[in-house]
Amino acid sequence: MSSGPDLPRATLGVLLIVTLLASTVWILRPFLGAIIWASMIVVATWPMMRQVQGWLWDSRRLAVAVMTTVWLLVLVLPLSLAAGTIVSNAGEIGAWAASWRSFTMPPPPEWLSTVPLVGTKAVELWQRLAASPVGDIASAAAPYAATGVTWTMGTLGSLGGLLVQFVLTLAIAAVMYAKGEGAADGVLRFGRHLAGEPGDDVVRLAARAIRSVALGVVVTAMVQAALGSVGLVTAGVPFAALLTVLTFVLCIAQLGPALVLFPSVAWLYWQGATGTATVLLFWSLVVVLLDNILRPLLMTRGANLPLLLMFAGVIGGLLAFGLIGIFVGPVVLAVSYTLLLAWMGDRPDALPRSEVQ
Repeated sequence: MSSGPDLPRATLGVLLIVTLLASTVWILRPFLGAIIWASMIVVATWPMMRQVQGWLWDSRRLAVAVMTTVWLLVLVLPLSLAAGTIVSNAGEIGAWAASWRSFTMPPPPEWLSTVPLVGTKAVELWQRLAASPVGDIASAAAPYAATGVTWTMGTLGSLGGLLVQFVLTLAIAAVMYAKGEGAADGVLRFGRHLAGEPGDDVVRLAARAIRSVALGVVVTAMVQAALGSVGLVTAGVPFAALLTVLTFVLCIAQLGPALVLFPSVAWLYWQGATGTATVLLFWSLVVVLLDNILRPLLMTRGANLPLLLMFAGVIGGLLAFGLIGIFVGPVVLAVSYTLLLAWMGDRPDALPRSEVQ
């Protein structure tokens, strides 16, 4: 008599495996954001690291030290400046947020009437708005605006925790840089073990999606935030470091730097610095339009994530992993979106083998 499959034994085996996997994920849960972000950094910059290694007499240790230092300056230094700005100006920021509770539209500035052609009409429009229900709406919305500002300041106040996450990310990235070939070989063997040759191609296609988002989205956001910071500092706009971090976050979310730069221009006009405001306006237009030039150049062969999905990745990543999820969320969705299109047959072009070596 042939014995059938031992169902209880198989069930217990599956339960044991699931329990071990769940326990592993639970233990690593505090580090998942840092591990994913470090993996993204290493995969996106691996060709750069190999090139730096070639310049440094083929020394892997020197190359890892250089790459880690560069990322330390790129990630930790701006956030440290932003955290310092918050701490040193906490009282002023709190007083400014509280002032919104008693907000009323002020009279038009004197210089507005001197603007050629439209000055008189602009003053009349300003006065009508101040006397209309729009002013009441602004006053009614002021408490909610103050609450929003207070919440934003509280969120940004957790930059200290984010700095710790970034330091942990850089430590993990340094280990991955040092052992990159072995890790890549292990991931490729895992993909082949799961699905054979298609699994190998899926892993390579995932690497392509990561590099696409890192180059096309993150690098573009860094360039726009850096150029925007130059304009804000030169124009003398207060809290420039904090506004630079906010610009970077908005660029990652595909909302663009205009939401920071144009209100800064309006504030300068409000303060009567007409010449400085005009210069910053032209500089802001250059920074905003740069997205249409730089990102297509960097994403020539990558996964172009839809705007709505990118925004969902930023918000979902923020809720799931905290502030570091702003970077992790879009990358995870980009990989999933690219692999889904490839599975459905819309992206049959798998990544060439040479691009992951």
